[in-house]
Amino acid sequence: MVPDGVRRPRVRSFVLSNGLRVLLAPTLESPTVSVWVWYRVGSKNEHPGITGASHWVEHMLFEGSPRFPKGAVERSVLLVGGEINAFTDTDFTAYFTTVPREHLSLPLRFESDRMTRAAITEEEVARERTVIHSEREGNENWPEFRVEEELFQLAFRVHPYRWEVLGRRGDIEQMTADQLREYYRRFYGPRNAVLVIAGGFDPRPTEGEVRRRFSRLPAWGDDVAVREVEPPPSGERRAVLRGPGTTPYLQVGWRSPPLANEQTPALLVLDTVLGGESRVFSAGVVWRGRREHPTARLYRSLVEKGLAVRATSGWSPRVYPSLFTVQAQAAAGVDLNRLENAVERTVDELRRRGPTAREMSDVRTRIRRGAALSYEGATSTGFRIGYFSTLHSLDLEDRLYDRLLRVTPRAVRDAARTFLTPDARVVVRYEPTGGPSDD
Repeated sequence: MVPDGVRRPRVRSFVLSNGLRVLLAPTLESPTVSVWVWYRVGSKNEHPGITGASHWVEHMLFEGSPRFPKGAVERSVLLVGGEINAFTDTDFTAYFTTVPREHLSLPLRFESDRMTRAAITEEEVARERTVIHSEREGNENWPEFRVEEELFQLAFRVHPYRWEVLGRRGDIEQMTADQLREYYRRFYGPRNAVLVIAGGFDPRPTEGEVRRRFSRLPAWGDDVAVREVEPPPSGERRAVLRGPGTTPYLQVGWRSPPLANEQTPALLVLDTVLGGESRVFSAGVVWRGRREHPTARLYRSLVEKGLAVRATSGWSPRVYPSLFTVQAQAAAGVDLNRLENAVERTVDELRRRGPTAREMSDVRTRIRRGAALSYEGATSTGFRIGYFSTLHSLDLEDRLYDRLLRVTPRAVRDAARTFLTPDARVVVRYEPTGGPSDD
């Protein structure tokens, strides 16, 4: 029997005078503690000329600060057997450090130092430009990356979701240290940050240390809200890409609502029926993950029938309307017309009839399991608390969970009819020109 409900530890929340929001989630028996700093800054806050700035600043925050020279943070964390990393998305940038509980002061020291005093020097920017350029080039070798980038550029003409988090190649080549420093000083700081501490720690002395280390930081951080509003889709949009590889690949996208929308629960269920996994209620840090599942509609209708070697859906709800996507890689001898027709038949079946009772039962089981397991460990706990608190609010997770379990087959069918319409879709095809296998 899967335990019911979101198994989140009790959270104490407070806000410092400089605007920093702090969330403490102690689990006294945990041998580790995870410190997360979330900034409500992502690629949505960029503009042409500085696309990729958020990702670049993410890198620069590891390049040193007044108290911690370059490399000192990583070495000190590894020395105590800890883990440190960061990632950038459209709506946020997140940094985390997980260490044995007796070393909690270590991440608190360096996070408070680099929150407003990161070293963004000409020398380090030049060095990191090569790293980021190589990262971009490496991703461009994958058809999936190129297709998804084209899909969002085709779907969005106004909203900043239209460019990839890595940024455009020309901006990576031309962005200056002055531009990165200006971007950092404008958006990064306590007003736009959420500090999450999860795992084994005593909350009272920890709160005192947080106040001591972070309260004196300047109240930096401009408004990060996006003012641009994407017009409604006015018809199907298509593109064809060509490049190395041996198998055709396809992505289809439809405009989707934001995370806090009332139709989000039904669309999350629809995504789970099509792709097999709930992105919001799944164990671990998988909000952007795509997992195939043998019971999912797309797998059964495409992979099992020999039309595709991979097929799934992917929807990670964001702060603003984004895209619900379906992706499929053709099996040997299957052309893109046949593959696209099979995808459309699968989606159309859900538009006409909705999911079956068995599918709805399976979805609820997966959501319950995900809710029960998603707070296992200090790192996962810090991620989930920070994710919901940064994108909306922590209690949104509870409301989503309750509503997801009450979604009806009819609501899923109606969501498919509302959003997954042929005249509002965006289609990008990848036609391989031969070369090394893209298995």
